[in-house]
Amino acid sequence: MDRRQYRRAGRTALAVGVVLGLGAAATGCTGDRAAAEGAHGVGGDPATVLRRAADTLREAGSSKTTTSMEMATGGTRVTIRGRGGYDFRHRLGELTVVLPDDPAGTPEHRPITELLAPGALYMKNRGAGVPADKWVRVETAALSDGNLVTGGATDPYAAAEVLRGTRTATYVGRTEVGGTPVRHYRGTADLAGASANASADNRAALAAAAKGFATAEVPFDVYLDDQGRIRKLRQRFSFVNGREKTPVAVASTTLLFEFGTPVDVRLPSPGDIYAGRIAESAAGEAPAPGARSSQGTSQ
Repeated sequence: MDRRQYRRAGRTALAVGVVLGLGAAATGCTGDRAAAEGAHGVGGDPATVLRRAADTLREAGSSKTTTSMEMATGGTRVTIRGRGGYDFRHRLGELTVVLPDDPAGTPEHRPITELLAPGALYMKNRGAGVPADKWVRVETAALSDGNLVTGGATDPYAAAEVLRGTRTATYVGRTEVGGTPVRHYRGTADLAGASANASADNRAALAAAAKGFATAEVPFDVYLDDQGRIRKLRQRFSFVNGREKTPVAVASTTLLFEFGTPVDVRLPSPGDIYAGRIAESAAGEAPAPGARSSQGTSQ
């Protein structure tokens, strides 16, 4: 693949937008503990436990997070990575999102700053004609994916709320994530069911995702610590590429750690938000996510 194709793959990944996946084998637990947990793990029925995971994060308050989003486009597998913090009580987060380098190892873009807020995604350094000192604001309910993949990172609380739609789940066993003992569950969630049970802030966005993805079913692997907090969540989404009309698989992985770390997110003032149209470059770069909805959203 030449450099131009690689650039297009990276841009497409962001426009539609992992730490190593842990195996299913149980480790780090005694035989007695595994026997006591049995087939369901601590807390009873796995589906019931997972539907409560978002509430447990709210009780935890805040955490640091790393994200990764992996997709294959144009024959190339592209991974976008993010790092930051999230306030689960106020549904506010800040991520620095980094696109992959080009094949020669030269950085293609400056890191993109993303602010996650109830009903909105703010992006800075998005490029495509946006002034360097301005933010792009996108209403998440107006996105066909509900911002589960658009920004190149899944909002951690929205990812947890997808689990409210858990249809099937099994307890795999005990292992570790980042040195923390966890319980591994695997299952499938339904986006329509998640929307029906989500918080008011995420209901409309998840409803949009249920209609916009190629399928409303979301396979997942999730790892909970002994307090029931999500430590790692890997979800697999499928959407239809608007240009090629073919399904594209996206794997989104979220890691949460250092719970209780203060997270201070300050949203842009109206004057700092770009309200113009996001240009599409002659080189074939896809427009910014939700570009059509960014106009007139600077209130």
